[in-house]
Amino acid sequence: MSSIPRVVTRGVVFIHSTSNALCPHIAWAMESVLGQRVGLEWVRQPLSARMLRTELAWEGEAGTGGLLASALRGWDNLRYEVTEEPSPGNDGSRWSHTPSLGIHHAWTSVSGDAVINEDRLRAAISESHGDPAALSRELDRLLGAAWDDELEPFRRAAEGDNVRWLHMVG
Repeated sequence: MSSIPRVVTRGVVFIHSTSNALCPHIAWAMESVLGQRVGLEWVRQPLSARMLRTELAWEGEAGTGGLLASALRGWDNLRYEVTEEPSPGNDGSRWSHTPSLGIHHAWTSVSGDAVINEDRLRAAISESHGDPAALSRELDRLLGAAWDDELEPFRRAAEGDNVRWLHMVG
């Protein structure tokens, strides 16, 4: 009996800001998805003295990024991003979440650029009815520009930090 080969990929979870009270819940959510203990190092978020941040690099089966993003949804005042690198037969992805905007998903290229698939692009062109400003707004929505605008100051606050890798076993 042949088994289906496991497609392994990797990615990073960026918790840009959260309250101290959510830290153990976030760790438990990640552990439940990854099936192993995670050691998160929480540091102060420079943009808010009462918030913390952390990063965790992971390795696992394709689709793990979506499971992680879903496990983190629904908590107040949590800003995060989850990335999953492309793997054989699978596009890369980035999920971004802010308290005010909710969650956004974008497919990503090998270089990390957001990619709009053909059907979504054709729909955006159709819905714009030839209005360049309407097309620009729709493309910004599809690319997640509002999420990038809100998260960019938090990303910059983490520049120079090291990312810790967690490799799934089994």
